[in-house]
Amino acid sequence: MGLNKFLKEEEQRAIVAAIGEAEKCTSGEIRVHVEPQCKCGNPLDRAVEVFANLGMHETRERNGVLIYIAYRSRQFAIIGDKGINERVPADFWETEKSTLATFLRDGKPAEGLCRVIMQVGENLSKYFPHKDDDINEQSDEISYSD
Repeated sequence: MGLNKFLKEEEQRAIVAAIGEAEKCTSGEIRVHVEPQCKCGNPLDRAVEVFANLGMHETRERNGVLIYIAYRSRQFAIIGDKGINERVPADFWETEKSTLATFLRDGKPAEGLCRVIMQVGENLSKYFPHKDDDINEQSDEISYSD
């Protein structure tokens, strides 16, 4: 059952659709990873670990983004790869983090994820616009671990 405890199937479909839509305006690759507990206590450290495990550092422009949520731990992180971090201001993720925190606090995780995914796509398009030869280098599906 796992992921369905946190997000209903229709919510999962909406999130996957939001990723596909957001990636239409950027060459960036957006992923969402969900698990019940943050396995190492620090969501940022865990997000880095998941990012590596998913091979997100292997994109052509090093422009992958991971939105990580540990729902029982009530923790999350949003991280970008080296290519993004070299181009964007230090506070680049603050709006997205604030938005997601509000939706999570209000018990609307799917709505928050969809909103943040669209914001990420829009913001990344300024630095990594969609290209004619762009391919989907990462799955749009939500990854999950127990």
